[in-house]
Order: sequence, then C-alpha cells, then structure tokens
Amino acid sequence: MDSRDINNIYRFVSDGFSTLREMVLGENWSHASMVTGLPKNQKMENSDRREQQGSLAFFTVLILVIQVLGLTAVILVAVWMGSFRGGFAWQSDPAHEFNYHPVFMVTGMIFLYSDAILTYRVFRNAKKTYLKAIHGIIQGVVLIFAGVGLKAAFDSHNLKNPPIPNLYSLHSWIGLITVILFALQWLSGLISFVAPKLSMGARQTYMPHHVFWGLAILCLAGASALTGITEKALFTDFFAHMKYSSFVTETYIINFLGLTILTLVVLVVYVVTRPEYKRQPSAEEEHIQLVQ
Repeated sequence: MDSRDINNIYRFVSDGFSTLREMVLGENWSHASMVTGLPKNQKMENSDRREQQGSLAFFTVLILVIQVLGLTAVILVAVWMGSFRGGFAWQSDPAHEFNYHPVFMVTGMIFLYSDAILTYRVFRNAKKTYLKAIHGIIQGVVLIFAGVGLKAAFDSHNLKNPPIPNLYSLHSWIGLITVILFALQWLSGLISFVAPKLSMGARQTYMPHHVFWGLAILCLAGASALTGITEKALFTDFFAHMKYSSFVTETYIINFLGLTILTLVVLVVYVVTRPEYKRQPSAEEEHIQLVQ
C-alpha cells in the first residue's frame, strides 16, 4: 500500500464522518465548531445573547442618567426660584406665586412625563395591565402639576396691580399648546387602551401615532421650558438688580438648567426610538392577540 492508497482511504473515512455529522447534527456544524465543540447555531445564539446583555447594560446606564438629569433639573429650578427669585407664595403675593410655575412645569411636564414615557421600556417584564396603570397614573399626576403651574402663571398676571396681559409671548403659546395636546393625548390613550377600549386592530393602528405624539409633546415641553427659561432670564436683565449677562451664580444655574432639560429630552427620544429597547409582548399577550 503506497501513500496514494493511504490518502484515498483517509479521504473516504473523512467524507463518511462529514456525511454522518451532517445527518446527525445538521448542516450548521462547521469546522470551527469541531474545534470549539459547539454547533454554529448555538455559537450565534451565544453571540446574540452577549450583544443583548451589552445593549441592556447600556440601556440601564441611560435610564440612570435620565433619572439623574431629571432630579437635577427639579433641584436647579427649585434653587433658582427659591434662593434667587425670592421664594414662594400664593395669591397674596402674585409676583412670588409665579415662582411655582417653572417648578411645577419642569417637575411635571419634563421629569415625570419622561418617566411615564419610559414605563414600557423600564418594566419590560411586568404585566401590561400594571404598566397601563403606572403609565396612566403618572400622566394624571403630570396633568395636575401642569394645572397648578398654569394657575400660578395666570394668577401672577391677573392679580398684579395693574394686571399684566396674558398669552402674549412665544413661550406662553408653545406652553399652552403643549398642555392642551398632552391632555388630549392622555384622554385618547384612556379611551383607546383602557375604557371603553378600541378593538385590537384599531389599537394596533393607533399605537404608532400614540408613541409619536407622546415624544412630540415631550419635545414641545422641552421647547416651552427653554423659551420660558430664556424669557425669565432676560427679564432679570431688564427689571431686576441681578444682571443675567454679568455671569453671576444665577447665570450658571439658568444655563445648566436649560442644558439639563435639553439633554434629558434627547436621551428619552433616543431610548424610545431604539428597537432593541422596545418591550416584547409576553406569550400570554400574543395568545390574546391571536384570539381577538
């Protein structure tokens, strides 16, 4: 037996083993899999799992950053109004009643509203019924905060002697439109998904529009906050002893407040629009969809 015969025998045995391996394990077993001891599909699943874990870790970091930014915005606006704009009062002192307006608006329409939007992303393993309740309740609280904030703004104008005209600035137009749209969005969500509740097909058709307008309203709330901050800052240049343009401590508080709100809104939009962070329906929910 010469070397040629040995090579033929080796090739025959090798081809036989390859055929047997493909019959038993399937065609996804590669030469690299023989080295690692894992089928190709399993290797791909492990790789996908590692990518998913890395993506969820980054998601967790983003959520923590958003919470820090939200709390920072609330603290900054409270310090600004409380320590630099004379504190808080109610109708007996309309000028200082106004200071409730930015605090309630930033807390409600920026911070809490962001958390309401992220409910379905953060609690991805909770039952949808619970998520609907959390989402709707937080938005109800936001609506109350917005109402108190608007009352403080209107009172500070109407109760002043002489009264100040209402709704003359770009900020007031954007702000009022934002609150009205938010109320309509909350009401339409209640009717569509809770009671009386639309059909499954109608809900699936409406859902992308609901998500879009939720983010659009958050962006409008951010625009309203930034225009309001700028308007209030410029008023200090015209009517107060502190000059916004003089780079005092209040100047930095105002600017950092605006940057914080802007960054928070951008990150919330990023998280919601990333498909890998979207909550996947449970097996029970998919079964209900098929039945309906």
